[in-house]
Amino acid sequence: QVQLVESGGGLVQAGVSLRLSCLASGRTSSSLTMGWFRQAPGKEREFVAAMNWLGGVTDYADSVKGRFTISRDNAKNTVYLEMNSLKPEDTAVYYCAARRGTRTAVRGEEYDYWGRGAQVTLSS
Repeated sequence: QVQLVESGGGLVQAGVSLRLSCLASGRTSSSLTMGWFRQAPGKEREFVAAMNWLGGVTDYADSVKGRFTISRDNAKNTVYLEMNSLKPEDTAVYYCAARRGTRTAVRGEEYDYWGRGAQVTLSS
């Protein structure tokens, strides 16, 4: 089992930057591909970003490409989501997810473990 805990969310003004962190614990010794998803009120969960185990492959949703950056520090078992130029439409609960294997994935169904989420709220 792998446990994921997100941190770094909050209420911020549009245009600023925010960094989310996700700490993984448990059976993290094998390769884990990490991803971020989000769910806005009244909407379905959507893919945001993903990074493979070695960090050489990343995927981003078109809506965040160029503004968000996913990174990871395997020594700290932590993955980050740096969010810049935040917009009101970025308001959502952001979830960290992990899947066994080295391939990134954009479908939530392909992830094995999930955190409880971190609320990010943008004020205009």
